[in-house]
Amino acid sequence: MADTPTDPTAVPPPQEPSASPPGSPAGELTLRPLGFEHLAAVLDLGHRVYDTGAMPYTGWSLSAVAGHLDAPDPACLVLLDGDRVAGFVLGSLSFEQRADWGYLEWIAVDPDYQGRGAASRLVRECCARLAEAGAVCVVTDVERRNTASAELMRRNGFAEEASVSLFVRPLTDAPATGTGRARGGSGPRRHLTRAAAERVR
Repeated sequence: MADTPTDPTAVPPPQEPSASPPGSPAGELTLRPLGFEHLAAVLDLGHRVYDTGAMPYTGWSLSAVAGHLDAPDPACLVLLDGDRVAGFVLGSLSFEQRADWGYLEWIAVDPDYQGRGAASRLVRECCARLAEAGAVCVVTDVERRNTASAELMRRNGFAEEASVSLFVRPLTDAPATGTGRARGGSGPRRHLTRAAAERVR
């Protein structure tokens, strides 16, 4: 990954779309607010990068992603290589009952563009926009085995503040592991930024 600038909110200025090959430096990608035209690609990329069936907490749906388009503060962004979505981040202003806390909810980078600073660029810009909207801090959550995502957050100024364990009680009449709920739910939900190792670098 490219080195993180000294100023964690410093982001290279957006550039015009380029015809550079997949895997080009993140600075050559165009940063844009999430739009209707990006929804299908964002959902597809998120489901390719994340194991959304592992547990219900990581499930996302089209309506959950689309709901961010109504937010007044544009903290949901895509990185584009031409018309191709190379990465995205979803952020919102409010976390649980704290209206002054931002929440970095979901971030993913296409494997073709990983390892070149794209994820850090998305994190920094999302945080900068949440700060401009009035957030005094930004919260995110990372599944404890996901060391790649944890390191990404540490490099961008996040520090561990709390640890929460998910307790699960299997019921004999319930579907195994709750994967049906993860794929069938339609409402927005809090979720862990859980990806396979190296997936968001």
